[in-house]
Amino acid sequence: MEASRGEVPEAERVAGLVAAQEKAIELFAEVEARGIVVPGVGEREASDRIRDLANEMFGTTKHWHKRIIRSGANTLAPYRENPPDRVIEGDDVAFADFGPIFEEYEADFGRTYVFGDDPDKHRLLTDLPRVFDAGREVFAADQEITGRELYRAVEKLAAEAGWEIGIWHAGHLVGEFPHETIDGMKAESYITPDNDTPLRRTDRLGRVCHWILELHFVDRRRGFGGFYEQLLDLA
Repeated sequence: MEASRGEVPEAERVAGLVAAQEKAIELFAEVEARGIVVPGVGEREASDRIRDLANEMFGTTKHWHKRIIRSGANTLAPYRENPPDRVIEGDDVAFADFGPIFEEYEADFGRTYVFGDDPDKHRLLTDLPRVFDAGREVFAADQEITGRELYRAVEKLAAEAGWEIGIWHAGHLVGEFPHETIDGMKAESYITPDNDTPLRRTDRLGRVCHWILELHFVDRRRGFGGFYEQLLDLA
């Protein structure tokens, strides 16, 4: 008899999540190699081309959340908004936020692209992975850290670098598809000021919780933002 979701060995779950992220990294390396997210290309067109590339490389046909390519002023918009499609311009910041499913395990992966020579936009490109690594260090250093505490740490790191967090959280649970534990605005499913529970815990099925660290930094005055996300607690 096939094991239920709660009975899948933890080592198998970890391997599935890590493998899903590795495929997402491979996918977006190919996105960059093929010049899919570049000036002159529409956001929707780029999104569709990445979808098709994922199908070509991995046979991936499902995504656990909407596929996002945003550029220019659209990079200020939080996830739930749906700004109008625009063509990427020569001095834009653009970012990708995709949630491909590989063998029933979710990946959630985001990267930023900067075109032109604007030093502040290039500083954002550098700050996003740097703050991500610093946030992982904060998480690793405190075995009892709560969602609230990690959010505040990331918020402080962003502010020190001159950025504002552009969404109401800094990450969320990730796991098998369909994602059964993440529940709308339920605080315990997110790295948010309202989550005072430890991030290292088990879910309602007794499985170890695994997390995505999601960074959306914005400069509202200058009208651009950037995005970076991947697994927090695994490879």
